[in-house]
Amino acid sequence: MMKLPAYASPLERIWHYTYLVICVLIFIFLIAPIIIIVPLSFNAEPYFTFTEGMLSFDPAAYSMRWYADILRNGMAAPDAPIDTNWFADMWNNAQWIRAMRNSFFVAICTTVLATALGTLAALGLSRPEMPFRSAITGLLISPMIVPLVITATGMFFFYSDIGLAKTYLGIILAHTTLGIPFVIITVTATLVGFDNSLIRASQSLGADGWTTFRKVIMPLILPGMISGALFAFVTSLDEIVTVLFLADVEQRTIPRQMWSGIREQISPTILAVATILVVISIALLTTVELLRRRSERLRGMAPQ
Repeated sequence: MMKLPAYASPLERIWHYTYLVICVLIFIFLIAPIIIIVPLSFNAEPYFTFTEGMLSFDPAAYSMRWYADILRNGMAAPDAPIDTNWFADMWNNAQWIRAMRNSFFVAICTTVLATALGTLAALGLSRPEMPFRSAITGLLISPMIVPLVITATGMFFFYSDIGLAKTYLGIILAHTTLGIPFVIITVTATLVGFDNSLIRASQSLGADGWTTFRKVIMPLILPGMISGALFAFVTSLDEIVTVLFLADVEQRTIPRQMWSGIREQISPTILAVATILVVISIALLTTVELLRRRSERLRGMAPQ
């Protein structure tokens, strides 16, 4: 945070502190819904509001029952002794576990595809001899701009014609389409100021294209690739619109399960799952910030 200089006028000081207050209020406005979710997920009662016991910090008013319900909901024998059969029952029948399994499978596959394709696109778009570079860039990042319901509708009709609707492959390809723009943007930002003489030097020493990419280009753009991959992962993990259009019952993901839970059976288990997703998101965003700082150090834009 920048400090006011000693010679700042009273009006400048007033504006400085007013600006800080406005920023704090905006931050509270944005973060308050997330903060409220966390304590509510420990509510011992099946309510979405704070009980009198919670407000008075009564230990009996707090419980881990909704986190346990993530494991038990949908099991054939949730109260059976915890052994190998119990874990098998949980893995195969618990609704939230099945949704998490689907979400992470789709998100991991999406991340791999989006990172590979987005990195190739960014490398191609970064070349000065690339024709129609601006138009192609706008086309590739259009999934970020076009309303998602329009994109999902088009995907539904197209995938239905080619037999990809209601399949894992269809959902993965749809999420890859939404994740590629994030990879392109982050990798392109990393390529700004990239010294192309390094590539020419590698080629003059006899390295082929793959060796040049692996030994020269990739180490320098790796922070951008990982940042884009994390954004693609979070986008897939959070996506619900395309899942509503393309997924069958067997492909139900966490957002789809939460949507169904709100419509069919309101339970604080949704808050427990949301809290877990918030923790995952914070961890991923922290990783992105650390990678951004590492990228700046590698490019000499920040002190070592």
